[in-house]
Amino acid sequence: MDQAMIIHPTSIPGVMVVGTVPFSDHRGAFARLFCARMLADIIGARQIVQINHSRTNTQGAVRGMHFQHAPHAEMKLVRCLAGRVLDVAVDLRKSSPTFLSWHAEELSPDNANMLVVPEGCAHGFQVLDGPAELLYLHTAFYNKESEGGVRHDDPSLGITWPLPVTDISQRDLEHLLITKDFTGVSL
Repeated sequence: MDQAMIIHPTSIPGVMVVGTVPFSDHRGAFARLFCARMLADIIGARQIVQINHSRTNTQGAVRGMHFQHAPHAEMKLVRCLAGRVLDVAVDLRKSSPTFLSWHAEELSPDNANMLVVPEGCAHGFQVLDGPAELLYLHTAFYNKESEGGVRHDDPSLGITWPLPVTDISQRDLEHLLITKDFTGVSL
């Protein structure tokens, strides 16, 4: 039983949606959540070094938009295990043709999709149906001194959240707005 993963590029270089084809029968279902061989063209020489799980209870809650500065920049591979979220990646790479563009993808257990967020992109999500549980695979260890973020409601980004924001952390509210002097993140 070979489980297929279908890779769909988005308009932002390096941001991809990986579709998973589960095996189902009368007993239930089985799905491969990660396969280094099938994702070799995306992962390259990187290694998954940390796996995190989050639970967000409130519909409308937003977590993000987070990233890590070099030398701890990381690729994230994100799946929704319960509930339903709008998962968002923002391109903060100054040299990118899609600098300050964003891509949103609905993630849920039903669609079995995974969002790939490359180094230099911020990541966040809004809970559409909760509680929502997300699984994150990271290619770099968390480093507090390297954490960064942009505001979920930054007018320079214009992210369209489908629901009113009902809950957000104080830390995420304190991220600075992007100014015309913003030079992007270095990798």
